[in-house]
Amino acid sequence: MPTPLIAGNWKMNGSLTLVEDFGRAFADTDLPEGVEVALMVPFPYLQAAGRAFDGTRLALGAQTLSDQPAGAFTGEVSGEMLRELGTGLVLVGHSERRTLFGEDDAAVLARVRAALAVGLTPVLCLGETLEERDAERTEAVVLGQLEAVCDALAADERARLVIAYEPVWAIGTGRTATPQQAQAVHGAIRARLAAYDAGLAEGMQVLYGGSMKAANAAELLAQPDIDGGLVGGASLQVDDFLAICQSAG
Repeated sequence: MPTPLIAGNWKMNGSLTLVEDFGRAFADTDLPEGVEVALMVPFPYLQAAGRAFDGTRLALGAQTLSDQPAGAFTGEVSGEMLRELGTGLVLVGHSERRTLFGEDDAAVLARVRAALAVGLTPVLCLGETLEERDAERTEAVVLGQLEAVCDALAADERARLVIAYEPVWAIGTGRTATPQQAQAVHGAIRARLAAYDAGLAEGMQVLYGGSMKAANAAELLAQPDIDGGLVGGASLQVDDFLAICQSAG
C-alpha cells in the first residue's frame, strides 16, 4: 500500500505568523508513524516555512512552477528556484490554474517535465466540473487529463508522480463527493495506472482533493484507493489540519 500523504494547499492565503504557528504545532505533536505531511505555501513564505518546518515532519511544497528553467519571464518562478529553497513537492494542473489561468493539458505536461527535471515531485491534479459530472463524463475527463501526461512520460518518470483527484464541483463550494463517489474515481485512476504497469498502480499515492475536512477525513481515507488528501481551507487551521493528519494513521 502507498504511504499516506496529507498535503495542505494554502492557495493565496496565510501569513508569516501562520507559518510560525504551524512550525511550532508540528514540532510539539506526535503524528502517526508512516504518514507523510506537506504544506504548499505561497511563494513569498517558502523560505520562512523552510526554517519554521525544520526538524518537524512537515515537508515543503509549492503551488505551481514555470515550464521554463530561466529567462525573461517576469513574475514566474522556476523549478530550480523552488528546489534551492528546499521545496520537495509542487502542485501541477490544479483546477484553478486550469480554469483561471488557462493551463491546458500541454501546459500541465510542460510543468510536470520542468518539475521532474530538477528533482521535484509533481502532484498532478485531475478533476471534472459539475457540468462534466452531470453529463456522465467524469471518467473520460479525469482519465484524459491523466493520459495527457502519463502517455508522454517514460516509465521511471511516471513513477515519480503523485496524483490528486479534485472534483472541481466540490472545491470551495461546501459540497463534498461521498466516499463512494470519490472511491469510484480513485479506483478508475488506479485501474488506468495498472494498464501502464501493475507496480505503478500499487505504489502510486492517489490523493482526494475535494473539501476534505476533519469531520469527513476518516471516512474518505478509509476507502481502499484513497491514499491521502489535498486539503484546502482546513489546512489554514492548525487544529483541523492536525486532526486530518491523525486520521491518516
